[in-house]
Amino acid sequence: MAPRRSARVSAAAALKKAEEVTTTKIEKTKTEKKPRGITKSKAEKKTKTVVSVVASTPPPPPSLPPPATPTPASSLARPVDPHRTAAPLLTPRGSHITAYPSATTTTPTTTVENLLAGAIAHLLSVDPRLKPVINKFPDAPFRPADLAVEIDPFQALVSGIIGQQVSGAAAKSIKSKFISLFSATTTTTTDTQVEADGDGEDEVGDAGLRYKPVPFPSPQQVVSMDIPTLRTAGLSQRKAEYIHGLADKFASGELSARMLLTASDEEVLDKLIAVRGLGKWSVEMFLLFGLKRMDVFSTGDLGVQRGMAAFAGRDVSKLKAKGGGKFKYMSEKDMIEIAAPFSPYRSLFMWYMWRWENVDVAVMQA
Repeated sequence: MAPRRSARVSAAAALKKAEEVTTTKIEKTKTEKKPRGITKSKAEKKTKTVVSVVASTPPPPPSLPPPATPTPASSLARPVDPHRTAAPLLTPRGSHITAYPSATTTTPTTTVENLLAGAIAHLLSVDPRLKPVINKFPDAPFRPADLAVEIDPFQALVSGIIGQQVSGAAAKSIKSKFISLFSATTTTTTDTQVEADGDGEDEVGDAGLRYKPVPFPSPQQVVSMDIPTLRTAGLSQRKAEYIHGLADKFASGELSARMLLTASDEEVLDKLIAVRGLGKWSVEMFLLFGLKRMDVFSTGDLGVQRGMAAFAGRDVSKLKAKGGGKFKYMSEKDMIEIAAPFSPYRSLFMWYMWRWENVDVAVMQA
């Protein structure tokens, strides 16, 4: 009985092998034959499809999804000025404003669509050595999609205060707790009021009370909450005072989205640095990453110093070991002189100096 069973197994194996060979030949014929009336590209596409099925290879990784809200043509044509805020800003009432509304008669020729391309062209005209780092890092924060994002200046500044001298994870946790202090406000307002103030997606809880989620508190809400309660979110006494004071300036109108939109770089710097809790570096990062202003340059940033020193051909590792205080990599005078020709796009130049030394810019953008 054993020889017969062995023979049946051998025969079955041979038959299976013959079927596989036949299938391979058929599929190969399908891939090599180009049907009439089909272009080369379509035939190649069909070939790739058949081969992938036969070989059972995994599909290629999906491409990055498009933005949730594609940049409309009207936004691409929006005029922007390197010395003004390029980002649309949100007001406490929920509306958004831009530096150059469509009704404006005199507008700059630069638009959201061509701002970054023009800035890169200017940088390369000043120093072509930047080309490799520009090609390596195409994610500069001034792309059309970036300039279409609406910025709440109050939220951005509060987030900056929360993130001072703590880790990214700690800042995220504190910010979440801070928002939660205002996120379950019981309301009896009408649907119209709910939709005007928020997203209109209120929830119904026990006893029929509606709870309206608040993504981020308004200045008025923060002012109405005392400092001890703010501290329960994990804020230090000073940070709670800083945030409360900042909210008071927005609530009183001393600071406003309109001022931050149209004032000069120097005016915005002076106005915000005067606020307790906002140092020069924090304000400079807000102007760059929040307001999307193109001519910001921070001489006090060590990452920028290192990048510029390396860009100038200096040995950064030796400079680091040598010490030398705040400007150990490069003097403030040298930094200003080197960066001057890149104006009015020094923000972009600074971005590439960070990238030159592989500085983690995600922390500053958070």
